[in-house]
Amino acid sequence: MNHASAPADTTSWQGPGHREFIALMALLMAANAMATDMMLPALTAIDQALDIHPDNQRQLVITFFLFGFGGAQIVYGPLSDRFGRKPILLTSLAFYVACAALCAVAGSFTLLLAARVLHGVAAAGSRILLTSIIRDRFQGVAMAKLMSFVSIIFLLVPVFAPTIGQGLLVLAGWRAIFMVLAIYGFVAFLWVALRLPETLAEEHRRPLSLAKIREAFALTLRNRVSIGNALVMAFVLGALFGFINSVQQIVFDTFHRSELIGAVFVMIGGAMAASSFLNTRIVEALGTRRVLLIGLGAFVLLGGIHFAVAYAGFETLASFTILQTLSLACFGLISGNAGARAMQPMGHIAGTASSVQGAIVSIGGATLGLAIGQAFDGSTVPLTAGFFLCAMISLTLALWANRPEPPSAVA
Repeated sequence: MNHASAPADTTSWQGPGHREFIALMALLMAANAMATDMMLPALTAIDQALDIHPDNQRQLVITFFLFGFGGAQIVYGPLSDRFGRKPILLTSLAFYVACAALCAVAGSFTLLLAARVLHGVAAAGSRILLTSIIRDRFQGVAMAKLMSFVSIIFLLVPVFAPTIGQGLLVLAGWRAIFMVLAIYGFVAFLWVALRLPETLAEEHRRPLSLAKIREAFALTLRNRVSIGNALVMAFVLGALFGFINSVQQIVFDTFHRSELIGAVFVMIGGAMAASSFLNTRIVEALGTRRVLLIGLGAFVLLGGIHFAVAYAGFETLASFTILQTLSLACFGLISGNAGARAMQPMGHIAGTASSVQGAIVSIGGATLGLAIGQAFDGSTVPLTAGFFLCAMISLTLALWANRPEPPSAVA
């Protein structure tokens, strides 16, 4: 049987209904965004409390989390392919709770960064496992649509997370943000434990052997569709992480409007969620390939316009917010489709493939985002230049990875 095109078995599903399943998957996906976006208003307070120098080093609170998140993904897939999705997911969520609490009590910047790396390691489990769980049940356009629905809820997190972080900062200080993350992880743990059944049947589990893992890694890395679309996402996330690393300093220091950071995220998060909803409406008619390329084409165009505005010295907070909102709205047309296409030929090794792809995407994106963020010079030029470059490379990779397929291939 050809595993790459075999439909996922959904006939014996005994788990939560469709809406609850989407909500649970979104909660798991948002664990990463919550642990990054809630931090943004608190970076200055953390800087002052832990005496961080130079100022750009405060970005490492975000980046170290992302490095832990990316590096650990390589482990979760093989473990879940061998032992099943649910036990590995529950273990990672318990670790998430413990690491968030550890961040809350860190007494130095060094200890905080170490705890953030571990926190990222824990968060990687929910990201990898939810992709594997969804692939266990869906494939092709159906998977892309469900990933888009999940993304709609997930992308609403940046709308509220900075505001929640700002409120916690004012009421209880920056350490309270980490305690709320611990509570968030505990809620996710209980929901999974009580409502989510195992999605990987015993007969589909793979031995935890070096030879089998090497074989799965090789299959993932050698497949053009798999590796190509993973690299597309790495460069797109590089632009996004560059924005996340830079936005606090841009709003606070460049434009001196710290009170508006929540409003900036409301606009951007709302636009990203709206484009993800649009994707659910058009992907079945147009296909994942076409929508992906449309999204990337718009990403390049808008990135180029914003770079030109910034380089010419015409940037204002209004132009920054509007052009970043339009650029990041393209993410909703890119992420679900690139992710679904990357996983499409990997159904028989979904856990390991998700780990390999996730590590490439997260480490690559975090590294690019760090480079963009550390180039901050008081203006928006480094961010917009990095954005435009990442967009052009992403489109080039997508054209290579998604060459027109024969009629028998999945759209």
